[in-house]
Amino acid sequence: MKFRVDRDPLAESVAWAARSLPTRPSVPVLAGLLLEAGVEGDQLRLSGFDYETSARATLPADVADEGRALVSGRLLADICRSLPAHQVEITLDGQRVSLTCGSARFTLQVLPVDDYPALPVMPDTAGTVPSDIFAHAVSQAVAAAGRDDMLPLLTGVRVEISGSQISMMSTDRFRASLVELEWSPGSSDIDTHALIPARVLSDTAKSLTSGTRLGVALADPGSGDGLIGFEGEVNGGSRRTTTRLLDGEFPRVRQLFAAEPTTAVWVETAAFVESLRRVALVAERNTPIRLSFESDHVLLEAGSGDEAQATESLPVRLSGEPISIGFNPGYLLDGLGVVDASWCHLAFTQPTRPVSIAGAPEEEAEPALDFRYLLMPLRLQG
Repeated sequence: MKFRVDRDPLAESVAWAARSLPTRPSVPVLAGLLLEAGVEGDQLRLSGFDYETSARATLPADVADEGRALVSGRLLADICRSLPAHQVEITLDGQRVSLTCGSARFTLQVLPVDDYPALPVMPDTAGTVPSDIFAHAVSQAVAAAGRDDMLPLLTGVRVEISGSQISMMSTDRFRASLVELEWSPGSSDIDTHALIPARVLSDTAKSLTSGTRLGVALADPGSGDGLIGFEGEVNGGSRRTTTRLLDGEFPRVRQLFAAEPTTAVWVETAAFVESLRRVALVAERNTPIRLSFESDHVLLEAGSGDEAQATESLPVRLSGEPISIGFNPGYLLDGLGVVDASWCHLAFTQPTRPVSIAGAPEEEAEPALDFRYLLMPLRLQG
């Protein structure tokens, strides 16, 4: 195996393919990155796999000799990131791979390539979606996903595809998010769903924004394959990834957003976030920030007794009855952080029921329904 390739696309592709390699692999070969030259003509293919998630990057290369080799993925990524701005030549010589770039030269020991597992077969592409829109929607969807591996079902994002609409939902029992967006399906009668690990979905969406559109490949839920795949074009090559789906019955998140509010509040998003951050500085762990909404302002309060205390007031527009309610400040800021509108709309039913948060284009305007964030209140003392 011998080939030459430009430094920048090589470094980017190696970093992308190696991003999900396990730090403590169950078998040593899973720490490897598979290099295959000439498999698709003048192309270099880089593959990583940990039995759960696979990543494959293809990029143009000047291939002199076809072949393949397995080397330490993280080491190769570190090396490529540090190389000077010259073309890179990689050669397989027996049990070693040599890498030359300008006057820099590295020699890497190979791993047993015959022991490397075959990557899963990518399901058929079901449709495409603009990559930047998808990445933004995923960032909103994962805001409420659980992080406790003891409850693996709640660490996922439920993706529902029906015709030209994709819905994404997550919850950790204390909050929930619902995102809806349009896409271009290959078939207008598509109707399917998947439960995707939130961390993998987030990493994938962010890493495939270089191209304009993203292909979504989803195995039929009844097929038993349990895979979803994503593919995008990047720098004259392609990147594709698959991940194994979570299995189980996801909570019925959508119906939680159906409650009719008795109080609605509009507040400027940026000002609300800044005030919350300041007041939260004195909030003890697992203690709420109190929000007292009146007809024209909201009073934010944190701390009590002999501890540090903070208060701040902000102008708001209120429709309905005044309300006092408490929230975990971190959870509230997580939701507001992915509201992409200048105004924030909060819909309340009662102090013991969740608030629904959405963006609004202007004061007193109807809230946008493409993203909603539901947050349970905390009990206030006194």
